Amino acid sequence: MVLVLILSVLAILAMFICIIKYPIIKIKNFNMDSFFLPLLLVALLLLGFNLFDKSEFISIITTKSSVNPITILILFICVSLLSIALDETGFFSYIANIFVTKYKKSQYQLFFILYALISVLTVFTSNDIVILTFTPFILYFSKRANINPIPYLVMEFVAANTYSAILPIGNPTNIYLTALFNIDFISYVKVMALPALIIGLSSLLAIFLLFRKDLSKKIETFEIDKAEIKNKPLCIISLIHLFITTILLAVSSYINLEMWIICLVFAISLTLILLGFSIYHKNFRYLTNTLIRLPYNLIPFILSMFTIIMALDSFDIFYNIYTLLDKIDSVYLQKLAYLIASTLSCNIINNIPMTLAFGSILSNTTNLSLVYVSIIGSNIGSLLTPIGALAGIMWIRILKYNDVNYSFTKFMKNGFIITIFILLALSVGIIFI
Repeated sequence: MVLVLILSVLAILAMFICIIKYPIIKIKNFNMDSFFLPLLLVALLLLGFNLFDKSEFISIITTKSSVNPITILILFICVSLLSIALDETGFFSYIANIFVTKYKKSQYQLFFILYALISVLTVFTSNDIVILTFTPFILYFSKRANINPIPYLVMEFVAANTYSAILPIGNPTNIYLTALFNIDFISYVKVMALPALIIGLSSLLAIFLLFRKDLSKKIETFEIDKAEIKNKPLCIISLIHLFITTILLAVSSYINLEMWIICLVFAISLTLILLGFSIYHKNFRYLTNTLIRLPYNLIPFILSMFTIIMALDSFDIFYNIYTLLDKIDSVYLQKLAYLIASTLSCNIINNIPMTLAFGSILSNTTNLSLVYVSIIGSNIGSLLTPIGALAGIMWIRILKYNDVNYSFTKFMKNGFIITIFILLALSVGIIFI
């Protein structure tokens, strides 16, 4: 057990060193994320040298199971493909361009309108896709208008990582815990809609108070290049695929279809359409760009972390944590403890490993309210430090590449204030979960 624990801790420490110091490995013209490599190495060591009882691990990987990480990965990657394909047609940039052009006279108007737009798009697409699309756009119009981009960038990041809690497909962490506890789409939304709204409004208030002086400054007259849908037929087809997928996911428990199967069918359908379009027009740009942007690094990351968590779980480490938390007599205080613990844990081991660990802890309880508050923690934990979620790591990298001065310390300072606002609001909100 001691060796497994030491290897696991070293793997996580090495992961953070890679994230902070050596995020990209360059081999000639090939660039690769490095953060998952220490985890993959330790996972292979654990499996190769039989350092834990692998029977349950093999059973979960090879059989049909709600907690099978392979089906969870299929679900998330397929949902990402639908969103990325839509983004490749220029849909998000086009919508953002319309709103900025219409409300560019006042920073207050622009700020709140963009917040609403980003929040809605995040609910139905993906926080990662929204961040990748809107960050360059915000940098572009801020430069043209000669305004500080930081309030808009922070607002975008927070909105994308809070409204992702509304639907079970909004975040890999949501997907994992809802699958583990067999929570259907409608039941999830009924419970999470109100807390997600509380998170959204409390974080918006915090951001507004932090940057109200910057937002009060007048915008210089500016023009932005007109954005257009690059390919209307593909845009419409991608929208239809995404819309029908979302509807079917909502009723999946009533039609007795697993969510990952629905997503896989529509992802394959859209891929075949893109392939047919590419062959017909002898232009493979849309298909290639969509496939290149898929989050492949999540595959070794989640499978490696799943192996490490299973190894630790085989020695009852997470059961001992559960028994400690279970000693809290008050139901309310227990929910609050799980909320705070999950939020802070994201910034120690990242939100996806945290969710895998909490999945093992929560497997000992039948109290679904603890599952829901842990899901909330997995979403808002990304706001405290950049290492709380992969989205934060990616976002900071984009800002650094574009010479935007938003340091790790500034992120933590603003993140702490925003997270405190959210937790204070949720201290009341969790009563209804």
